[in-house]
Formats: sequence, C-alpha cells, structure tokens
Amino acid sequence: MTFTNVVQFLEKIAPLANLSKKEVRLLQTPDKVLKAELTVNGKKYPAYRVQFNNARGPYKGGIRYHPEVSEDEVTSLAFWMTIKTAVTDLPFGGAKGGVTVDPKKLSKKELEDLSRAYVRAFYKHLGPETDIPAPDVYTTPEIMGWMLDEYQKLTGKKAPAFITGKPLELGGSKVRDIATALGGVYVLEEAVKKVGLKEKKVAIMGFGNAGMNMAKLLAERGYTIVAVSDSKGGIYDAKGLDVNEIIKVKETKGAVSEYAKADKISNEELLESDCSVLIPSALSGVITNKNAKNIKAKIILELANGPTTREADEILSTRKVLVLPDILANAGGVTVSYFEWVQNKKNESWSEQEVKKKLQEKMVSAFQHIWKEFTDGKKSFRTAAYILALKKIVAAQKNKKRI
Repeated sequence: MTFTNVVQFLEKIAPLANLSKKEVRLLQTPDKVLKAELTVNGKKYPAYRVQFNNARGPYKGGIRYHPEVSEDEVTSLAFWMTIKTAVTDLPFGGAKGGVTVDPKKLSKKELEDLSRAYVRAFYKHLGPETDIPAPDVYTTPEIMGWMLDEYQKLTGKKAPAFITGKPLELGGSKVRDIATALGGVYVLEEAVKKVGLKEKKVAIMGFGNAGMNMAKLLAERGYTIVAVSDSKGGIYDAKGLDVNEIIKVKETKGAVSEYAKADKISNEELLESDCSVLIPSALSGVITNKNAKNIKAKIILELANGPTTREADEILSTRKVLVLPDILANAGGVTVSYFEWVQNKKNESWSEQEVKKKLQEKMVSAFQHIWKEFTDGKKSFRTAAYILALKKIVAAQKNKKRI
C-alpha cells in the first residue's frame, strides 16, 4: 500500500463522509516526517518516525525492522494507525516507525545497539504524552525493553508509559501476547450473531503469532478449523484439524504441511476452500479480483493488514460477503497497548480477566457502532468503519481549531 493509494482512497471516500476539500487535505498530510541514519558496527541504516495526526491524543504506533522499510510505507502505516485508533475509540492519534534492515543478519548485540540508536535519534520527539512506540514486524518485547532503558537513561527519569509491548517484568500488560487474535475473536463472535451463521468452519491463512492464537482460541470456542497454512503451504480436513497437534508440528518441524493427517493444499487453494469463515492473517493483497468470486466464506476477518485489494472488496460486497476490515479486526493489539499505557500511568497491574473484559467491551462497542452505520445498505462494512473513524478525527481537528 503506497501513500498514493491512501491519497486516492481518501478522495474516493470524501463525498460519502461529507468531507470538505480542506478536511481531505488535512487528513492526507502527516504532521511530521522524522528521518535519521543509524550507525551500527560501521554500517548505516535509514530510520524513520512518521507522526501522522494527534488530534485525538498522543501519537501511537509500532516500530518495524525490515529490509523493505521506506518513508512511503511508514507514512501509509502511520495513516492507518490514525484510523485504527479512531475506530476503536482510543484517545490516541497515529504514528509509525521503521528501520531499513534485515534483523536476521544482525547479532543480538548489534540488534540491541540498533534499537538504542533509534531511541537516541528520535527521543526528543517521543514520550508518554507525545508519541508512544510499540512492537511491529520483527520487533519484540525484548527490543521494547532496550528502548525503554535507553529512553530512561537519556531523560533521567522512570517512564514505563513511554513504550508498550514490553516484557511483563518491565510493566508490560497481561494478554498482550494474544491481544490481536483475541480482539479478532470478539469481533467475529458479534458478526456470527448478526448474520446468524450456523456452520462455523474456519480457514486461516498464516500461522504466525496471530494466526496460531486465532486457531487455538476459536477451537476452544467450538469452531471447526478446517484449514491452516504458512509460507510453505497448507493443510485441509473437512472434519476439522487438531490445532494443538499442528502447533507441535509447526514448532518441531517448522511447517504446518508436515502434519501428516490432512490433505496438503496451497495458500491459493486455502483462500477458495470450503469454509464459512476465512481469516487471512499473513500477507497483504492476497484476496484479489481473480479469486474473490471463488471465495466460499460468508465472513472474512482481516487479521493481516490490507489482505483484500480494492477491486476484490467491491466483488465481495456485491456477493454479500461480510468483510470485517483490518482497522477493526486486528485492533486488539493497539487496544491492549492502550491498556498497558493506562496501567503504567496509574502505576497499576490489571489481572488477565480484567484486561480480557475491557478488550471485549472495546471491540464489541466498536463493532456495534460500525454495524449501525453499515445497515443503511448503501455502503460496505469497511466503508462504514472508515466513515466513522474519519468523522471522529475531523471533529477532534475542529475542536482543536485546526480546521
């Protein structure tokens, strides 16, 4: 998703949300684009922090380490974070950070040096009331711990609320490890009730942290997981897969396709498999105008970012397939990040039950508000979600006299 796509998307949706040209221009323009070059072991790595919009509260967003990180990508992701925090009604704006690096090629010491260098480069623009980072692609709770330590050294004060996704010992929140999947479960359960879905056969593309936890949580709730896949391929069994067995196989042999008691399928076949719920939880752009007409699922829950192309979205909408968009479906992570921030600021530690209860309340409330907007029959569920989010951001801009 390039930033040009973001700009085009906003222009397309503007009439539906009754946005003026001035409002659209403001929504298309990031507040700040921060850049630096980090030196580790004599090598230089481009680094970014894009602070998109803070009308609704401090900037919030992850930091990713990936060879393809670019200013354009980070800017787009910062925009989506602004939308995501508005959808779930969190008192945050949106930001994103990244370093153009292949972290797999770094030693642990180099990884730590890189993480500390990132904080040194940007710390004057970050902080518990200004911009709160979090983990993203190839960044971990351990990395968040190093970053927190560096920030506290530089500022000379204890500030656990500076960053979220930390280890529990450093003020992290319970449930953070499964938050994205669990948030998705709560959204799906509401959708299942609304559409009266009787058959609960689920196919999950992607078996990383989010996909694996999703499979586990849904199996515990009585759903039948008929297909799962990872980058090496997938497996299918119409009667249902043994999720715990597959997790063991994945952990020991590195691929779900090593599970012998099911039919082997490709990722493409999984998308078109016989299921009632399809959960893309890995790559973006996998549901396209080529396969959208062959998808059998009644509900698609986007646990990955941007798995459905714009053309596919229109086909699915025409076919009355309910697509629960990423900006809602995978917002459990940022929601529990918000809870972590609140706990840190209040110097509290909430129980697992308390965090789960609060997460469910947030996700269900967001779903219900979008459903109300959606049922006028004139727009897709995704469009309804965006319209609600954009209206909240514009209202906050007006209150701050920015428009």
